[in-house]
Amino acid sequence: MLCSLPSPGRGPRVSGALVRVVRVKDSTRGALIVFEGGDGAGKSTQVSALAAALRSAGHEVTCTREPGGTPLAEAVRALVLDPSHAPVDATTEALLFASARADHVSRMIRPALERGEIVLCDRFVDSSVAYQGAGRGLGTEHVLELNHWALQGLVPQLTVVLAVAPATAESRRLHRGVAVDRMEAEDRAFHHAVNAAFLELAARSPERYLVLDAAEPVEAITRAVAARVAPLLPGTPGGAL
Repeated sequence: MLCSLPSPGRGPRVSGALVRVVRVKDSTRGALIVFEGGDGAGKSTQVSALAAALRSAGHEVTCTREPGGTPLAEAVRALVLDPSHAPVDATTEALLFASARADHVSRMIRPALERGEIVLCDRFVDSSVAYQGAGRGLGTEHVLELNHWALQGLVPQLTVVLAVAPATAESRRLHRGVAVDRMEAEDRAFHHAVNAAFLELAARSPERYLVLDAAEPVEAITRAVAARVAPLLPGTPGGAL
């Protein structure tokens, strides 16, 4: 899949249930690296940059996104993010994203990992926890329980969180000049809650997260990501980038 990727969507603190999920051991041979953060954080740019570096170093790479990644999941994405369907009940939204994720994991991500590939994913389960659990106020425990079933025990080796202020993200979206989806159109209070949830998720499992300021130069972020990813790469001790 191409590495030019397009996003899902006030609330309670992140629950301790997350810790149980993120510490599940995974038996796959490849590596799953996820990029998270608010809309306009620059995730797609960093996915593309890392993919190029990995491929130049001889690694097999699969790039994907959520919601999406498979024909079924992409159809769910188009349905749930379409502004014409607003308002969408929060529980319906969470269930749709989880169903898309289950298909994505079983049909794309896990097979690629079992082939020994490095999978780069623009958004994953943390987005559901942040957007539906915190932003929509469903509660993180409920969202985590739902997605534990969808994930089938799969846990990313690394999640890169690009922290971006809602005002900055809004400015970037305007600069892109493209229509916003339902999530992007939410108010700043919603996006503040989402961003806070991402940071709390990272604080609970710092060994599995890399938090970077999305306001830093793109090249500096790319270098920091590459340095953190290198030791995770399969096939060579310490990896190579």
